[in-house]
Amino acid sequence: MKKLEEKIKNCRKCPLWQLRTNPVPGSGSYDAKVMFVGEAPGYWEDQQGLPFVGKAGKVLDELLNSIGLNRDEVYITNVVKCRPPNNRDPTEEEIKACSPYLDAQIDIIRPRIIVTLGRFSTSYILKKFGFAVEGISKIHGKVFEARTLFGRVYIIPMYHPAVALYRPQLRKELKEDFKKLKELLKSLKI
Repeated sequence: MKKLEEKIKNCRKCPLWQLRTNPVPGSGSYDAKVMFVGEAPGYWEDQQGLPFVGKAGKVLDELLNSIGLNRDEVYITNVVKCRPPNNRDPTEEEIKACSPYLDAQIDIIRPRIIVTLGRFSTSYILKKFGFAVEGISKIHGKVFEARTLFGRVYIIPMYHPAVALYRPQLRKELKEDFKKLKELLKSLKI
């Protein structure tokens, strides 16, 4: 993983490298059973080189704590490893350039559960594992089961934690989805 993180830090596959302060490979346990995949770093992530350290990260921390998890037990990353300007959505080109890094992270960590946070990570991960992609509002909280070379992987699409900041009414749905994650962890004896 350290070699992969070094490759990410030196990446110049798309124009985003020219604008970044720090690339954001990911953080957490390399032996994590649960991997969270967001979309792309924001301002604070770019400043610190760590995922989900801004306001959305505080929401994620609260949600993790609500089900008895902390950042040291999970792995948190994004599809795109550098901040798009003005926090715009990542482009197809950027996702295509960066996704091999995410694929390698999944292969190294071999999580039992992948929680996608937001529509871009949900779309990428569901396509990667052969599922049809629907809107996040239709599929959030559902569990998809995929077979891989390293065993079964369960995918749970969720709203991005930032949604709780600009659409507070969805915070309750996020909490409910995290309860489903807790139930899945319990049923898998993780």
